[in-house]
Amino acid sequence: MTRRLRRCLPIVLLLWPLLAAPLVAAGQDLPVDAFYGQFQGSGIAENDDSLYFGVTVRDLDVQVGPLDSGFYVEWTSVIRSGGDPDNPDIRRRTSRVDFVPGDRPGIFPAIGAGNLLAGEPVIWARVAGQTLTVHVVAMLDDGGYQVQTYDRTLTGGGMDLDFKSIRDGEAVRQVSARLVKVAR
Repeated sequence: MTRRLRRCLPIVLLLWPLLAAPLVAAGQDLPVDAFYGQFQGSGIAENDDSLYFGVTVRDLDVQVGPLDSGFYVEWTSVIRSGGDPDNPDIRRRTSRVDFVPGDRPGIFPAIGAGNLLAGEPVIWARVAGQTLTVHVVAMLDDGGYQVQTYDRTLTGGGMDLDFKSIRDGEAVRQVSARLVKVAR
């Protein structure tokens, strides 16, 4: 063993738990309560027409919290588009879904999960690593389908949100946002 290596070895052994911790944590799923809190921010929505008509800005608010044996996710989107640029049309949409633990670890069905053939969406959540994903699958009136996926990934100061909407295999809309944690 070289002299330099012998001098560095005690330092490496001392720091190893700190150096290895991110590697171990990266392979583990966070508990769902790690996502609890209120997050706010803004993002950009794009679709196929964005090249011609531009993108739309969205203000977003996400709340994740405890609910009996499960948890809830509530999200609000404020969409500014069209109209006078100094006074755009503003739409506000709020959704909330309550989840309970499923039969498989890290999978959470929505309370009152729907029946696709009856026109009700099927919704579930899962935790993989640092990401809480909510999937919404719906059958359209013509028998086609729509899948919406909300990936909420925890970051140092908040959450990155990636939303994708797919209809009959074609991308309809994508939203990317950065949110800051404003309350526990």
